Amino acid sequence: MTSGLYIQVPFCQTKCTYCNFHTGVFSSQLYEPYARAVCREIEIRARGDIWPAFDTAYFGGGTPSLLAPENLARILDAARANFDCRFEEVTLEADPETITREKAEAWLAAGFNRVSLGAQSFNDLELQAAGRMHRRTDIAASVSTLRTAGFRNLTLDLIAGLPHQTADSWRDSVESLLRLEPEHISIYMMEIDEGSRLGREAIAGGERYSAGELPSDDAMADSYELACGWLADAGFEHYEISNWARPGFRSRHNLKYWRRELYLGLGAGAHSFDGLRRCANSHEPAGYVASIELGRLPTEQESTVSEREALEERIFLGLRQLEGIDLSALTGARENSLPARIEDMRRDGLVIVDGGRLRLAPDRLTVSNDVLVELMEAV
Repeated sequence: MTSGLYIQVPFCQTKCTYCNFHTGVFSSQLYEPYARAVCREIEIRARGDIWPAFDTAYFGGGTPSLLAPENLARILDAARANFDCRFEEVTLEADPETITREKAEAWLAAGFNRVSLGAQSFNDLELQAAGRMHRRTDIAASVSTLRTAGFRNLTLDLIAGLPHQTADSWRDSVESLLRLEPEHISIYMMEIDEGSRLGREAIAGGERYSAGELPSDDAMADSYELACGWLADAGFEHYEISNWARPGFRSRHNLKYWRRELYLGLGAGAHSFDGLRRCANSHEPAGYVASIELGRLPTEQESTVSEREALEERIFLGLRQLEGIDLSALTGARENSLPARIEDMRRDGLVIVDGGRLRLAPDRLTVSNDVLVELMEAV
């Protein structure tokens, strides 16, 4: 068994209106001390629990591409010096407007071989309303820069349901993305919750952040379903609810999350899973740095996963994959109503049971959370 290494970089140039993550705008003077703290956390953790070899690394955020390339390289070097690293996939999340030729070349030299571009949309009105700093032309320019530098594994993402989005602008975004020929594509449906400025405004019935211009739930679902067809026609494999890939280019790191494999999270707000326990670092960057400088791990939450919780995770995470899960993996289900509920949902056309595997029905992907919640209530 191998592990995944996740490095959280919580810095952004602006806070997107739809964002509900523990990220934000901080002084760039914090960037270098933060990178040093992550390196120090690596050294501290290397003296503790023994982790299997790391074969993937993922720098997420936030906007990791804001860090100087030498600091990103320093973190990777620290990981190699302290852990058993056999990296096959090393991903860096980047915003299009932050990419330069010099950065791209330095990333490749440091060992990054995959870049995840936060495109979100190819429509400037939608991008502006969402609080994004890049525009349509920046996306194509950044892809060209990365290709010229030598990157052969790029993933781009879009959001279905942004304010001002129409059927025509959505089609244009998907077609524009496909013309850039990425190896991997993620499409997320807009989440409306109290964790973001846009979500709070929409729930309150206000107009700020273009909340009054949000597409309906039905329109968002239609956009997702249309994209499913367009991407299939373009030769992409739909392997997870929000993810498509060319053959051989599935996200090896993210698959670890969905398969409940091991991963170690470093940095402010990062989460870890060792097979038995889940833990999370404190999410405030300055506090994280201060804790590390005192030689203390900034653990904010830690819990042992119960059998019931493990079963719920296998259902919720496993069924996000289009291939579904092996029914034999649902151990612990004998003393609850899950088998009977699965059969009821199969008859209702919500799930499919085939060859000993359970998966969501293809026409229910847009309401997957509702189906998954209903299943877990039977545990």
